[in-house]
Amino acid sequence: MKQKVDTIASALLGIESDRQLTPEIVEEALKEALTKAYRKHIEIPDAYVKTEIKDGIIHIYHQRVVVDEVEDDELEISLKEAKKLNKDAKLGDMIDEEVDYTQFDRAAVVLAKNVIKQKIREAEKQIVYEEYCDKVDEMVMGTVETVEPKFVIVNIGKTLAMMKKSQQIPGETYYEGQNLLVVITEVNKETKGAQVLVSRATPVFVRRLFEREVPEIYQGIIEIKAIAREPGERCKIAVYTHNENIDPIGACIGPRGSRVQMIINELHGEKIDIFEWSDNIADLIKNALSPSEAIAVIPNENVKDGLIVVVPESQLSLAIGKRGKNARLAVKLTNRKIDIKSDAEMEEAGIDYMAISKAMQEEYEAKKAKERAYKQQQRIEELNQTPTEIENVDVADFTYDDDVLLDTEEDMPLQNTTTLFEKEQEKKELDEMEEAARIAKAKRKEKASIAPSTEYTSKFENFADASSKQETAPVKSKKKQEEVKETTDKHDLSEVKQQFEQMKPIYSEEELAEIEAQQMEEENVWDEDVDYEEFDEYYDD
Repeated sequence: MKQKVDTIASALLGIESDRQLTPEIVEEALKEALTKAYRKHIEIPDAYVKTEIKDGIIHIYHQRVVVDEVEDDELEISLKEAKKLNKDAKLGDMIDEEVDYTQFDRAAVVLAKNVIKQKIREAEKQIVYEEYCDKVDEMVMGTVETVEPKFVIVNIGKTLAMMKKSQQIPGETYYEGQNLLVVITEVNKETKGAQVLVSRATPVFVRRLFEREVPEIYQGIIEIKAIAREPGERCKIAVYTHNENIDPIGACIGPRGSRVQMIINELHGEKIDIFEWSDNIADLIKNALSPSEAIAVIPNENVKDGLIVVVPESQLSLAIGKRGKNARLAVKLTNRKIDIKSDAEMEEAGIDYMAISKAMQEEYEAKKAKERAYKQQQRIEELNQTPTEIENVDVADFTYDDDVLLDTEEDMPLQNTTTLFEKEQEKKELDEMEEAARIAKAKRKEKASIAPSTEYTSKFENFADASSKQETAPVKSKKKQEEVKETTDKHDLSEVKQQFEQMKPIYSEEELAEIEAQQMEEENVWDEDVDYEEFDEYYDD
């Protein structure tokens, strides 16, 4: 009996749409389920069975091999019997005999149903794995589906993810239908439980929040070097930037703390300490132990990779923190074992921690100097190894082929192109002009320093000042008379100057620059036809 696959596929249509499976996946699952069901029906696990779907109709064939002597009639068929079914049959061929799958017993039907479920589940897991395997450590928006004492089920789109109790922020309460930002921490392919695990307690969650709120971090201008976090209580972040014009801490905090406040609100009041990263482990630990101020950081000889941090006696409890929280976060962030001691304890032990700290700092600076020298040497070698095409324009050999014809517009030479020699000449002229401009600017500065006033005075004002000077010029023969006139002249001159100050025109900066340039041109006029030495005696005092 032939059965159309449409009637069976309609029953699986809900699974296809609900689990977002393709019809090909459902058909493959159906073929395998019917094959195993037929083997169960005839109770021959190794029987040759072929299932096909042609033109929307399911066909199940029991296959047997053509042999001379039949040993197992369920697996083999004689050549004589094969000729009855197929005239062209020969030894070694497979003879197909179609069977009626509607006569399957209950055990075969149950097996077919279970096989279809298993195959659909495996296909669904494969789709989910391919969808989320590349999204580990990414932040997604999810909706709470189920809240249990030990876990929370979150719908993140194409699947349901599990957030365990240990991955939740302490003190947070969840309810069904709540929208949550979570980070995908793990995607499993072969597991019976949840495939995708999410978290809000991981330090990666804080990193993704900063990338969302601070554009400089998302663009890579500012880098988050390390994060240490105790969910719900405190978080320490070390940031760094190669751009000297950017303040990494200020950029993360934002104007009036707006950026970091958005993150604190998402974390429900979790405190965040932001400080600058340093390659020097001593400076890094000092920054990590903020808000306390460390005096010195010295090696701890008793512990491998251990350090001793010396702090003032009054700040010892502040450096350790409540229940050792501050010191514990500093250890996580620096990945070094830290022992915090007060300055009084170090002095009682007779340890000169300042000298040891100074030697440690000098060793670090010497190491950095060697690294810089090595990098500079490498850079010089790279520049020396790069070949230059033409070092001197004079020795360059330019050859042209006059017989080559330019057929297309693309081969035509550009009218505005210049040769290397012309470019060098232009550069040389520009350098000479810049040098002349620098010399002229230096001369103007010298004149400005010598001159008592930089204000512009018109010719009319100069004429008035000259006339006033002539009036006040002393005469040797009439000394007493000039002393009497001097007081009156000063009074008159002050009034005249006040009048000229009121009449003084107001110029803009551009007009003053033009007038100054004109005066300099008039002063620098040199007539080669005039013998200036003849007039030297007229200018002698």
